[in-house]
Amino acid sequence: MSTFASFKSLSRAMLLGFLRDRGALAFTILFPLMFLVIFAGIFGSQTTSKVEVLRVGSVPIVERAVAAAPDELGEVMKVTEASDRARALRDVEKGDVSAVVEQRGHELIVHYSAADQVRAGTVRSLMNQIVQSSNVAATGEAPAYSMSSQQVEDESLDAIQFFTPSLLGWALASAGVFGASQTLVSWRTKGILRRLQLSPAPIPTVFAARVVVSLAVALVQFTLFIGVATLPMFGLRLSGAWWMAVPMVLAGVLAFLSIGMVVGAWAKTQETAQAVTQLIVLPMAFLGGSFFPLDASPQWMRTLSHVFPLRYLNEGMLNVMGRGLGPMSALPQIGVLLGVALVGGLIAVRLFRWDDA
Repeated sequence: MSTFASFKSLSRAMLLGFLRDRGALAFTILFPLMFLVIFAGIFGSQTTSKVEVLRVGSVPIVERAVAAAPDELGEVMKVTEASDRARALRDVEKGDVSAVVEQRGHELIVHYSAADQVRAGTVRSLMNQIVQSSNVAATGEAPAYSMSSQQVEDESLDAIQFFTPSLLGWALASAGVFGASQTLVSWRTKGILRRLQLSPAPIPTVFAARVVVSLAVALVQFTLFIGVATLPMFGLRLSGAWWMAVPMVLAGVLAFLSIGMVVGAWAKTQETAQAVTQLIVLPMAFLGGSFFPLDASPQWMRTLSHVFPLRYLNEGMLNVMGRGLGPMSALPQIGVLLGVALVGGLIAVRLFRWDDA
């Protein structure tokens, strides 16, 4: 039998084995898709939450500002009148509202809770802008400087365009590392590796078939993710160089397969391989930006995230699928992932064993 015929037969056998394994199908495809549907359903159309402010008595400064710009301020702030000052202050303490405002003469007093620094900072910033605008209006002098704000992303950009690449990256990492490590340990403990060593098929052909099947499954995952995310109910919009996500996916799969091969070559039992894989995949998912944007995380976390290859896969796909950047923006991340695949493959070869002895 020729090498190509052996490769074709092995690839077909491995693919059929994967399709018949309901657990593998659920873990690799259905489980990540469920996360995409949940995240997209909850956050897909979510907008920035409004700052809720209670007004005690008459507060002319705030009232004039809201009347002058109802649409602009209405998007970020909701002002309602409080019937009882003490109760309103307790609502701030409990976190039910962002702040309580009252005015004494020309002084605007803002009551906020230090327990929520984000909302406190937001409401203080808004009130400071209102006061500054009122001062300008009182003096009758136009400000020397003005500011205009422009969103850097396309106006159609929303949460689904962040969740799709990040959750897809997590799905690929989980499937690659788990699949490679469990397969290698299982083949060794069941004696399949020894039988393959004695078979006519060259060993590189066996592993090449496993890699090709993994790449094919990853492309199916990518297609399903894009298909679900572009449904009208979720609204993913693809533009620009989004197609560069395909080589990103392939490079990412190679990187995570190599990590799984290292774990599978080192671990002696499936239990050990599974535990080590979880220790790798779970921190990598959180620190790689799969579940929340790294921009909002502490500096030490952003620095540590550069150690994990999932960061580069997520960042590369986000650049071309979410931020609308050109194809060149994905090349550095592809280079890093291919480097991880090469180093991981060399280590796996060094640690490889045909049996448990």
